[in-house]
Amino acid sequence: MTAVAVPEKLRDEVIATRRHLHMHPELGFEEFETSALIEKRLRTLGYDVHTGIATTGVVGIMRGAKPGRTIMLRADMDGLPLSEENGHEFRSRTDGKMHACGHDGHVAILLGAAALIADRKDELAGTICLLFQPAEEGKGGAKKMVEEGVIEHFGIERAYGLHLSSKYPVGALGFRDGPFYASSDSIEIEIKGRGGHGAAPHETVDPILSAANFITSVQQVVSRAIDPTEPAVVTIGAIHGGTTHNIIPGSVKMMGTVRAFSTDVREAMPQRIENVLSSCCGMGGTSYIFDYLWRYPVTVNDPKQTEYARALAETVVGGERVIECAKLMGAEDFSFFAERMPACFYTLGAQGGESTSNPHHSGTFDIDERALETGVQMMTALAFDAPRNAP
Repeated sequence: MTAVAVPEKLRDEVIATRRHLHMHPELGFEEFETSALIEKRLRTLGYDVHTGIATTGVVGIMRGAKPGRTIMLRADMDGLPLSEENGHEFRSRTDGKMHACGHDGHVAILLGAAALIADRKDELAGTICLLFQPAEEGKGGAKKMVEEGVIEHFGIERAYGLHLSSKYPVGALGFRDGPFYASSDSIEIEIKGRGGHGAAPHETVDPILSAANFITSVQQVVSRAIDPTEPAVVTIGAIHGGTTHNIIPGSVKMMGTVRAFSTDVREAMPQRIENVLSSCCGMGGTSYIFDYLWRYPVTVNDPKQTEYARALAETVVGGERVIECAKLMGAEDFSFFAERMPACFYTLGAQGGESTSNPHHSGTFDIDERALETGVQMMTALAFDAPRNAP
């Protein structure tokens, strides 16, 4: 596979699409305008288009004249519930909503690749399934698409996806086989006591004290109960309890996140966390309600697919731009596709200077749009090469 040329007109169109989507972000399972834009583009290009999958998901099918596998190229579509702090002219026009994780770029890239695939469809082998997924940001849109039978219905055999990253230099393509993104689960806790006057704590059962002990003690799960060679995180991100200075409340509510890279560690976390909670509440005389919410499994790249995609990337952009990525404690619901078939999820660097080095999920997140062309090149290369040559 040789380098993929992206015409200047298409490059400009991809940037314009990204900016349009950036100005009009939509949250998970609400991406109706985004889906309509995708559907229109794909139909114009001659794709067999399927809509309404997992509420707003869109799938475009292009069948080649030559034999080969059916592969999936995935882009997620949703934005985040935060206000943009950037000042560029295409900043979000919706207060409290922003594309702060690059999903606008993902959609623009895959639509750009869709155009190149359609232009050369006579050269195509197998079947290309362009999958535009809703609700990656915590709502499990990939899981819903899998549950609705998208894999079986279209006969998908291999899956590939990318994620723009402000950590890596613009145009770099990053790979890692095995566990890449961590699992992500949630805990919700209510500690119940007996409220009363802050000046007479002996007449109460203080849930705040139990909560404080738990927050401190639960870190022992990571530091003392988990093999130190296995990364894990327990973070309490929200605490709600009490109303004023001198009242001990009757209950305290907490929410947190749990991350791991090992399935065994992940499965052991609920009992380990509850053991700590039970101990802290027993010591303080409080009771509790504990809910463990299973969300995203570990994103595990198939070693053979990763080796293949890395080698293909070297032919597309040159070996000097292909890098090894570190593990990420962030989570990705591409994991639900990777559980079902050989898959490779890779990184596309989008940092081109200080303004594009800010973290994901922040109001100042931005990408260097030069990265979009590289994304189009790699996705197009996968479309033409993987159905015949991927292991």
